[in-house]
Amino acid sequence: MDDRYSRQQLFSPIGEAGQKKLNQSSVTIVGAGALGASAAEMLVRAGVGTVTIADRDYVEYSNLQRQQLYTEKDAAAQMPKAAAAEKRLREINSGVQVHGEVVDVDFTWIEAKAAETDLIIDGTDNFDTRLLINDAARKYDKPWIYGACVGSIGMVHPFLPGGRPCFRCVWKKIPSQGQTCDTVGVIAPAVQSVAAKQTAAALKILVGDGESLPVTLDYFDLWNQQQFSVGLQSSKDPECLSCGEKAIYPALTYEHSNKTSVLCGRDTVQIRPGESRQLNFERLERDWESRNWRVRKNPYLLSVQTETRRIVLFQDGRALIHGTSDVQEAKRWYAQLLG
Repeated sequence: MDDRYSRQQLFSPIGEAGQKKLNQSSVTIVGAGALGASAAEMLVRAGVGTVTIADRDYVEYSNLQRQQLYTEKDAAAQMPKAAAAEKRLREINSGVQVHGEVVDVDFTWIEAKAAETDLIIDGTDNFDTRLLINDAARKYDKPWIYGACVGSIGMVHPFLPGGRPCFRCVWKKIPSQGQTCDTVGVIAPAVQSVAAKQTAAALKILVGDGESLPVTLDYFDLWNQQQFSVGLQSSKDPECLSCGEKAIYPALTYEHSNKTSVLCGRDTVQIRPGESRQLNFERLERDWESRNWRVRKNPYLLSVQTETRRIVLFQDGRALIHGTSDVQEAKRWYAQLLG
């Protein structure tokens, strides 16, 4: 075990001193899908002292083509990604503290994590969550690393505190809906390339060399063998609501917390109750089975197949209504589920 990180320490920009910094660092990863899972594995193998990985979803067979931490057994059991990731990561390196949190990240959660972590890594697929990360990171002067991947295309940029532009500066107009791997697909090599760039930037930041990272957005298309970088410093907005002189961090407010959302490309509506609740799974299971609905369960969720819908209910009251993008219909199903 003494030489576990020997090859990494031989790399002079890290060395023994850098390895000690990594062992004492903490990283929060938002999203345990393809990007988050890949980055988490590399950071755990590198010996980052504490890794927290959060995700709202569960493992499905369609994930296995690119989400390398998970197995067919996880998909069959509909294991929450964060729980499955925690188990696998602890098996990889018992010397790292790994915390998997089955949660839909909101403003209260991300603020609490930003206050205590050294770095945040973006493993999400939507702009709303990235705005949460951005505002929390700016409020607490923490770096975070943006990453996106769809098809064979990837983009990466580390957002550092200080005089650099933030995510809101760069994307002044946030698109309401964009391409995701659920709508146009994705290949695993593109995922690995983005995760590798994110993790390399994370190691650089954690060992104290983050300021040397260029203020550029790296873009590449593996299939068409294209790559280029775009300078972002000119995007800095002194009046930005997230990083300007009068920043108010608009994403970190109750008004901007989305209680109901249509998951892009998945024909699924997520419903999150106004406040967390602990459900009686045994009572619900009996009720649903009395209606001749097929019920599956694990310690984290109940999955029910009705005549027309598949619905997954989590312990905190959150639900995924599959097979519809109609929010009102999803709300009716949610009310019916809980009786």
